Amino acid sequence: MSRNKNQKNNSEFEKYQNIKKTIKDYQKFIKDNFKYVGENFAYEARSIHYKEKKNSKGIYGNASKKDLIELKEEGIETQMIPWVEDKEN
Repeated sequence: MSRNKNQKNNSEFEKYQNIKKTIKDYQKFIKDNFKYVGENFAYEARSIHYKEKKNSKGIYGNASKKDLIELKEEGIETQMIPWVEDKEN
């Protein structure tokens, strides 16, 4: 039985590693192609949406749940993705 348990644990660990790699690949794409705006995400999203920065590069950053709800109500599309820290664990 312990062999099956080890195989199951290895399989789960491999799935976790694959998911983590996929997330890291997305993160690299985002970092390479979008501008990081940190905590100013909601402000910057509104600036782009209301054409103050029409030719602006896409952005990514942090926003509260309240900010995301308000942006959605204003017709500003956003996406949430999981973020994995760069440190190894």
